[in-house]
Amino acid sequence: MDAKEEIRSRLSIEDVIGDYVELRRSGRNLKALSPFGNEKTPSFMVSPDKQIWHDFSSNKGGDMFSFIMEVEGVDFRGAMELLARKAGVDLSQYKNSHARDLHKKKERLYEVLELATKFYQFALGRHAGAQKYLFEKRRFTHKIADDFRLGYSPSEGNSLVKFLTSRGFTTTEIKDAGLLAQRRNGPGDMFRGRIMVPLADAHGRIVGFTARILTDQKNAPKYINTPQTLLYDKSRHVYGLHLAKEAIRQNDWGVIVEGNLDVIASHQAGVKGVVATAGTALTHDHLKQLARMSLHVKLGFDRDKAGIAATERAIPIAQEIGVELSIVDLPEGVKDPDELVQKDVKAWQQVIDASTYVVDWVVARYETLCDLTTAQGKRTFSSKAIDIVSTLKDAVEREHYLRVIAQKTGVSVQAAQQKMQAGAETAKKRQEVPRQLKQSKAKPAGPDDFAYQDNFLALNAAYPEVRNSLAECSITDVVGEHRRQFMDFLLQNPQINLYGDEALTLQQDQTYGKILLLRAEERYGQWSNEDRYIEAAALARRIKQETFIRKKQDLTTQITQAEQLNNEERRRELLVAYQSLLQEEKRAKG
Repeated sequence: MDAKEEIRSRLSIEDVIGDYVELRRSGRNLKALSPFGNEKTPSFMVSPDKQIWHDFSSNKGGDMFSFIMEVEGVDFRGAMELLARKAGVDLSQYKNSHARDLHKKKERLYEVLELATKFYQFALGRHAGAQKYLFEKRRFTHKIADDFRLGYSPSEGNSLVKFLTSRGFTTTEIKDAGLLAQRRNGPGDMFRGRIMVPLADAHGRIVGFTARILTDQKNAPKYINTPQTLLYDKSRHVYGLHLAKEAIRQNDWGVIVEGNLDVIASHQAGVKGVVATAGTALTHDHLKQLARMSLHVKLGFDRDKAGIAATERAIPIAQEIGVELSIVDLPEGVKDPDELVQKDVKAWQQVIDASTYVVDWVVARYETLCDLTTAQGKRTFSSKAIDIVSTLKDAVEREHYLRVIAQKTGVSVQAAQQKMQAGAETAKKRQEVPRQLKQSKAKPAGPDDFAYQDNFLALNAAYPEVRNSLAECSITDVVGEHRRQFMDFLLQNPQINLYGDEALTLQQDQTYGKILLLRAEERYGQWSNEDRYIEAAALARRIKQETFIRKKQDLTTQITQAEQLNNEERRRELLVAYQSLLQEEKRAKG
């Protein structure tokens, strides 16, 4: 038995999911309000028999591991670790000796950092100056300070190191946790005389600290962060995610700001879907973590040059992942979200609600920075704007913004198109995401536009009597590899009964097959055989019709592009293909 199967044997899916939502019996299954959105009628189903879940509102589903990945915003490894702790399974026994040693080392570092956090919290309660800064100057409540576990590092040279060594930790472990610095008098505390802001991972475990100086000093940096350690990597860490993830899922958006204290102020004001990165250094990993909870991310960076540059760097990364970026614009004279919250709590929510799509924001920003009455200004504006537009994946969106640029500069769309093509290689080098960071697109967090195809496959999976409807469309008409594989499986096994003889084990994606059976039970279980057949035939026709629509849209876009490039030969070829497609569509309709 491997680790995954041992966890399954010790936990039931209803117990795991029951920690997050209130489950109620609905026949053989359990029902609840979806944890992935706001709804009044329960559409979230759990099947104890099949050990799977399915959310009809978002068209998500899977086993207990996929649920934890979705609800906690972690990868499979993170879900395994969380469920292993819940099940009391020691994952180290399934690792080789090197991996076991690494696991034990990490666990010791977590213990060091947890104890250090408690030490700093205790020290805060004994230091009047630190309390005055947090509770009077920053106006934080004691509750929010407890929620974020704020503390204070004493100014004595080695008080934390003494405390930790008295608890059995070695100086090597303390150093590896990023808490020890080598000073002239020997090993001492890394942080001294500072407000301590613990940095937690997505599960709430402390991985490091940001330390703000309490009293300003000329040669002392205002902020110091934990150095790179086995647990902390600033290019991956998203501050406040463990406290913001539920709000991000419910709102279907998350806001990224520059400062940790901005996050705390926003949470205290009741706007909880807010997180921070280490300054403006937004990375692929930051956005990927947020994409697990929502594909709508708003940037609340400063409006200075660094903020604009960071925004531009984020656009191709967001395009690669499939995240839609927008910009939260602070009012003039307000330097950060914390200041706005102090002035007017409602105003912070209002600027979030009024966020602007990132490309519109960047184009408008350069329009204000360039003098479009001069040739030089037009050249600079068009170069900057086209660099951004060239990173967009969608052809229709690119064309839209090329028209916008052409209109603002008073040139033809063809001229803007030619400039983009001429600078394509340069733009690619400047905007390209590093090869090692490229990943496959994240699965959308919202409802699946092709969920009706799951209904079609669910009917055919559960009720063999409707399977002649499969002949009404082809495998390539359904969207997604998992759907195509399952449809091919049904076509290869037209008489198979998926409820018996362990038939699902013959199919590649067994979890998807179980979800389809659950979907069929809940949606079509009370229907007559005749109604099921009519529904299957109607869905097959819809699949075919929408395939024609997508193909026509694609050809229309290609024809438009050929016309803009004055490529008459290519345009004629595409028009012939379009006419052929219309004839095929006409024959299909009978």
